[in-house]
Amino acid sequence: MRKLGIDYGDARMGFALSDPLGIIASPFQVYIRKRTDEDFKYIACLIKEKEVDTVIIGLPVNMDGSSGERAEKSIAFGDKLKEFCGAKIEYIDERLSTVSAERALIEGNMRRDKRKEVIDMIAAQIILQSYLDKKTADMRRNTSS
Repeated sequence: MRKLGIDYGDARMGFALSDPLGIIASPFQVYIRKRTDEDFKYIACLIKEKEVDTVIIGLPVNMDGSSGERAEKSIAFGDKLKEFCGAKIEYIDERLSTVSAERALIEGNMRRDKRKEVIDMIAAQIILQSYLDKKTADMRRNTSS
């Protein structure tokens, strides 16, 4: 089963998907938000169509590690998504994911106007890959104990 990474925002959401083995995250798409119920229906269809078993939402934690308004919005979104479609939801610290995405796109010589179109899905890829890497490291640690 695949994992779906979401970079949640007020206007757009970036989506990334893992491979079926849960090793590699790939950017999938940028979704322009509509009404909340439409957003949830779209994500529920995506979960079913892509055979997703876990949704990973980036948690925009403050640099000092505290949770702010953006983190609370992301958690509220995840709670409502779980209620809507029963998806398993997990969160991962996404500090600097958008900065990392921007840096990668600049290094790839992508023009500013094009970067704006894809940055959210690249941030979602970074969020999802962080989650996958952490799960792999946790598994290795548990099997070596």
